[in-house]
Amino acid sequence: MSEFVSIEEQDRVRHIVLDRPDKRNAINHDMVLELREAAQDAFEAADVHCVVVRGAGRGFSAGIDVYQLGRLGGAALLRPFRRDCIELVNLLEEMPKAVIAQIHGPCLGLGAEIALACDMRVMADDTLFGLPETKLGLIPDVGGSSRLPAVVGLGIAKELIMTGRTIDAVECHRIGAANRVAPAAELEAATQALVDELLTAAPLAAGLAKRVLDGVAKPTLAASLEQEVSIQQTLVATDDFREAGAAFMEKRPPRFTGAPPGAPVPEPERA
Repeated sequence: MSEFVSIEEQDRVRHIVLDRPDKRNAINHDMVLELREAAQDAFEAADVHCVVVRGAGRGFSAGIDVYQLGRLGGAALLRPFRRDCIELVNLLEEMPKAVIAQIHGPCLGLGAEIALACDMRVMADDTLFGLPETKLGLIPDVGGSSRLPAVVGLGIAKELIMTGRTIDAVECHRIGAANRVAPAAELEAATQALVDELLTAAPLAAGLAKRVLDGVAKPTLAASLEQEVSIQQTLVATDDFREAGAAFMEKRPPRFTGAPPGAPVPEPERA
């Protein structure tokens, strides 16, 4: 029985629900494993022609569980966790059927990376979308840095990732990160309207068209995913990453140095 993920069936549509609402659907390793299993089941289910990924409670997902992140301070722990995340998002992307992210509230970090692996995104007008990893001394991983440029273009992707800025649903729609935006009370209906359109297409043809389109838009995805993890393993050993964690726990602005791994952190200047 799943602890953090629930499944709902609606005709030929399967809803995969991030179901940890008391933690704003913060994603820990157990949730990743449950999501991967749910995605694999949907992938193989011949009677499922469309998949909707959504979050229970007040938002899609606030991102990785910060306590999980704190335990991933070394490459020996980072790589297995990341491998499972990669398998999850790749299943969503490679699924031979349409996958829609139905998004409301916060959709941040790893949550946003899951949404980017979906084919389309329908957002409520209360959505806050962002990849804030650079503010934590990291880069958007598990495809965040690799997939966002294909969705919104290189220049906008650089701006969002390098600043770590969070944007609303209207801005997401303007830059192409959201296919449709609806008032929060009408989000489910807006998603269903898109699902209904997708279900009118021949399933095999739609699935093969998806494969061709992804191949055109992301021809170097495998190489860039590996580059992401190599860079991430370097960053988790830096003083900037440790300083970001300390600043978060102490509720203060971080003092980044940009120093290489092992370099001493200078003392802050005193007035």
